[in-house]
Amino acid sequence: MSKTTEIEKVKKDITSHPLDSEQAVESFRLTYLSRKGIITEMLAGIGKAAPEDRARLGKELNALKKLATSRFEEAKAARSSEKASRAAATDDPTLPPPPLPTGSSHPLSQTLEEIKNIFYRLGFTIADGPELEDDFHNFTALNFPPEHPARDMQDTFFIRKDELNPSRDLVLRTHTSPVQIRLMKEQKPPLRAIMPGRVYRNESITAKSYCLFHQVEGLYVDRNVSLADLKHTLITFAGHLFGKDLKYRIRPSFFPFTEPSLEMDIWWETGNRPGQWMEILGAGMVHPNVLSAVDIDPEIWTGFAFGMGVERITMSRFEIDDIRLLYDNDIRFLAQFP
Repeated sequence: MSKTTEIEKVKKDITSHPLDSEQAVESFRLTYLSRKGIITEMLAGIGKAAPEDRARLGKELNALKKLATSRFEEAKAARSSEKASRAAATDDPTLPPPPLPTGSSHPLSQTLEEIKNIFYRLGFTIADGPELEDDFHNFTALNFPPEHPARDMQDTFFIRKDELNPSRDLVLRTHTSPVQIRLMKEQKPPLRAIMPGRVYRNESITAKSYCLFHQVEGLYVDRNVSLADLKHTLITFAGHLFGKDLKYRIRPSFFPFTEPSLEMDIWWETGNRPGQWMEILGAGMVHPNVLSAVDIDPEIWTGFAFGMGVERITMSRFEIDDIRLLYDNDIRFLAQFP
């Protein structure tokens, strides 16, 4: 094939090459105008032609390159104009905005809100307090003896520990019970409130334990409050949260700040797993020493208190098997709980 015939063939290809997309325009540039393109290689081969043909071939190839460049620039400009038109259309303030992905309530928040709503209906209010607590509110007023293991640094995050004066110790609260103490010091009975919030324990992070978690504690102090009142409150709460057909049991336990003390278990079955008893909360009658510590006469007033972990209930209700998932902030996990 002669050089002239080859030039004519390339000219036809340039003219007929489709330029209807950005990919096609880029393919055209690479094929004909790039450093390794057809026209560049043909220009490099002029030196091999006969001396008398070089001027003519150079002129024809320059015209061919001009044609290819012109088609490329026109197509590129057309694509840019089309893109600008689309962008201008989307900037029209009269058009509806594009849909945005909507967030969802965290499973912990869902459970916590449901717990609070149940106790609202039972006549409880909400009390709050600081997460940084002193020794008196976190331990002493709650009847924790000095040698109690909860005071050990292996169980508690101490912000400031004073060996000479333990009453000056500052800790990240290990439970929300200090809010009960503050409430009883600030208000006179009768009292009926729940205390939701974050608490901290110096524990290893595993699938079943974390260094922080959420609790909901409750307190009811009035004249003639009995253990029967406590049991009725707990049974009513569990029935609203887990369903009226719930199977439960209440068994004796021990806590320094209540006497007598008890724990409540529910029978839990999920999927193909065998059912089992699961402890959901601890409770008891407020210890007389706790009432005396806040200047409430235990001969006149009695009360009950209870506390539950929100994470445990959440993991059971949503069949989550790793507590760390609740704190990873992974949108793929959170999107499962609309």
